Amino acid sequence: MAVKKVYGTPACPATMRVLASMLEHGLDFEFIYVDLKAGDHMKESFLSLSPFGQVPVFQDDQDLTLFESRAIMRFISHHYPKPGKEQVYEAPKEQGIVAAWIDVEDHQFDPPASKLRTELLEKPLNGMSADKQVVAEEEANLARVLDVYEERLKDSKYLGGDKFTSADLTHLPNLYYLMKTPVKRLFDERARVSGWCRDLLARSAWAKVVDMVEKI
Repeated sequence: MAVKKVYGTPACPATMRVLASMLEHGLDFEFIYVDLKAGDHMKESFLSLSPFGQVPVFQDDQDLTLFESRAIMRFISHHYPKPGKEQVYEAPKEQGIVAAWIDVEDHQFDPPASKLRTELLEKPLNGMSADKQVVAEEEANLARVLDVYEERLKDSKYLGGDKFTSADLTHLPNLYYLMKTPVKRLFDERARVSGWCRDLLARSAWAKVVDMVEKI
């Protein structure tokens, strides 16, 4: 019998996003490790699945292959809803709000968060120093985004509404990494944002993702 497959690198934020979605929905799958350092992602066999050579890739058991982590996340939440814990709304208005906040993460939160992750975590791991000017600029950019989040969370427990949805899940990889840096203070300084982070990072499915990452 065909099985669902996820190709990726566990510590890669995009792969983590898909793993979190799979585990939140209770899906069984085979994880296939892609060694980026060895150039596995640029081999023809992988490019036939992901033409831009990026992880992750998702294959379901019905001959569907998807790349781009947020597209995969959206597909999973719509196609495999977990009864009683659906991450989508049936009402178009409510689902439109969720979709908007997924895009906010992609276009507003992710750019400064990813740059800070690179400067504060990835560069030191590779023997390089962080660019202090870049860090200062991106901290300011992220702070402005978190101010918007703090205001939004006055109205609902989660970004997309009163239940956990993909609009929240999509933030988890960068939250996980940023909590390991001095940038954590930007979250701690905002009470509602801080509580929202604690809630997300304490989810049992996310703990399983972290376990996969930390075993590598």
